[in-house]
Amino acid sequence: MSLMVIGTGFGRTGTDSMREALTMLGFGPCHHMSEVMGHAKQKRLWRALARGEAPDWAQLFAGYKSCVDWPSAFYWRELIEAYPQARVILTWRSPESWWESFERTILPAIVGSKDQESLGIALVANQVFGGRPQDRAHAIAVYRDNVEAVLNTVPSERLLVHKLGDGWAPLCSHLGVPVPDEPYPARNSSQEFRAALSLN
Repeated sequence: MSLMVIGTGFGRTGTDSMREALTMLGFGPCHHMSEVMGHAKQKRLWRALARGEAPDWAQLFAGYKSCVDWPSAFYWRELIEAYPQARVILTWRSPESWWESFERTILPAIVGSKDQESLGIALVANQVFGGRPQDRAHAIAVYRDNVEAVLNTVPSERLLVHKLGDGWAPLCSHLGVPVPDEPYPARNSSQEFRAALSLN
């Protein structure tokens, strides 16, 4: 099994809903940060990669047909080359609304973490945001730069920009599959994210 779909969007751009949607469309299991948090082996492998070990994509994505969200989204440049047949999806929302959601959810989890090896610190805080995840202007600039890089790098025929609220039609067209009868998933609101953190 190799990756058939690669997500390039930051966390809090509808990635958990996209994970569920891809699974419903037959592109699951879908790799997502929740997979890393829930599996010790995944945590070990991705922490090693964040420390600078050479990637073994086949091992990191063993059993997965697609990937969205961090940590994989940080490595999208390498992944689109490693899996040239995979379709690419950029989940998107306005930079300001992304920051508002990030600030309420992922940022407090990173700031509150005491584990310096956690991917929240090692990857998201330090590598994605250069050690400045709390700097609003900087974080938004990093978000914008990632969007521009994806748009300028991935051939348009291979890429779908999927905005919050776009639903099934553009996604199914991009992947060449029929539209399901069920509603498009709506998962992991800010309130749900914080509730899940409080249970862990």
